[in-house]
Amino acid sequence: MTKRPLSALRALLPGRLGKPRQPPATVARVDLDRLLGTWFEVARLPNLEADGPWQDSVNVAATYTKRPDGRIRVQTVAHNAKAGMRRSEVNGSVHPADPSGSKLILRFFKLIRGDLWVIGLDADYRWALMGTPSRRRLWLIARAPRIEADDFDQAMAIAVEQGYDAARVRPTRQQVKS
Repeated sequence: MTKRPLSALRALLPGRLGKPRQPPATVARVDLDRLLGTWFEVARLPNLEADGPWQDSVNVAATYTKRPDGRIRVQTVAHNAKAGMRRSEVNGSVHPADPSGSKLILRFFKLIRGDLWVIGLDADYRWALMGTPSRRRLWLIARAPRIEADDFDQAMAIAVEQGYDAARVRPTRQQVKS
């Protein structure tokens, strides 16, 4: 039995063992002060924390506030539709990984660290598209619980352009009180 060179194996499995993809492109600059305040999750790529066997996160909102140390506190609140709308809250912090402010480092519980990149941003900061460099996680957040269809389509076009699987993105149910 002869051994196949790795290049032959790569040819059989493009995208898996082939040349690594470039990381997603981020927006040129984010004014972190304009990120402060409350953002509603409009849509997301399904993930275990929000969409696991015992979890169906709805009414998801995150509030960003400036801390005295210069970092930004993130308080995320969600309700679990599979558990009688039980409220959950997670607190963390975020700080820029580079001067542009578009690559953020997110920390929860002092142990969990993740990269959160701003890959799409409305000029008026009405919505933002944030994802991980691995492209496994993606969130569309907005200042209101719902956004216009054109804005959603624009955000999903950016997601596709940056290599995210926008076909798997699911709207987040926001039950707005009248």
